[in-house]
Amino acid sequence: MSGHSKWASIKHEKSKNDAKRGQLFTKLIREITVAARAGGGDPEKNPRLRTAIAAARDANMPRENIEKAIKRGTGELPGVNYEEVRYEGYGPAGVAIIVDTLTDNKNRTVADIRHIFSKYNGNLGETGCVGWMFDWKGVITISRAEYPDEDSILELALNAGAEDVKTDADMYQIITAQETLEQVRSKIEQAGIKYITAQVQAIPQTTVKVEGKKAETLLKLLEALDEMDDVKNVYSNFEMDDSVLEALKNQ
Repeated sequence: MSGHSKWASIKHEKSKNDAKRGQLFTKLIREITVAARAGGGDPEKNPRLRTAIAAARDANMPRENIEKAIKRGTGELPGVNYEEVRYEGYGPAGVAIIVDTLTDNKNRTVADIRHIFSKYNGNLGETGCVGWMFDWKGVITISRAEYPDEDSILELALNAGAEDVKTDADMYQIITAQETLEQVRSKIEQAGIKYITAQVQAIPQTTVKVEGKKAETLLKLLEALDEMDDVKNVYSNFEMDDSVLEALKNQ
C-alpha cells in the first residue's frame, strides 16, 4: 500500500478534531455544491453527489448544511460559482504530486499553490506533467484493527464488484473501477462494515522512496497544500517509513 494512502487515512482521522472540522466542512460543502450543479440535486440520479453526501455524513455534518449546499448547487439558493482546476508538479526527491481544487479565483489559487511548492523545494509543472503516472480508481479504506478477519473482508469486497484488496498492518484498501465505487461502497455499508474513506483517487503506477529531511519537507508540502480551502484533494506517489507517517498523528 502506498505511503500516500496511509497519509490520507491519517489526515482523515486528524480532520475529526474540532480545530480541523470547520475546514473539512468548507471543502465538503464546496464538493456537494459543485456535484449538485454538475449532475442535479437528486443523489439517486447523481453518483458524485451521493458520494459527497456520504462523506459529509461520515464527518457528522448537520443535515441542514448538506441541504443548503445542494440548493446552492441547483440554484435554489444564491452561492459562489466554483471551478474545478487540476495542478501538477514535483516535490522533494522528484515525487509526483497532483492537486485538485475547487476555486472561485484561479489567479489566487495558482499563486498560493506555486508559493507552497517553492517554499518546500518543489516545482509546479505544466498540466499533464505527472498525471500519466497515475490511474484513477475508486478506493475504500477500512481499519484492520476493527475488522481483523481478512478473508471475510476480501470475500465481501470481491463479491461486491471490487477489482482488488490490498492490506498492511493498519488497513484494507479496496480498489474498484470509478463507475462501481458507489455500488461497492453501498454493499460494504449494508454489511455493517464502517469504512474510513470512500472516493475516487489517483493511484500511482510506481512509487518513489523518500527518506530523511526530504521526507519531512515533503510531508510539510503536502500538509500545506491540503490545508488550503481551495484544495479538494492532494495525491502523490511517495513511499516512506511508517515511523515518519505515524509521527503525523501527534502533530
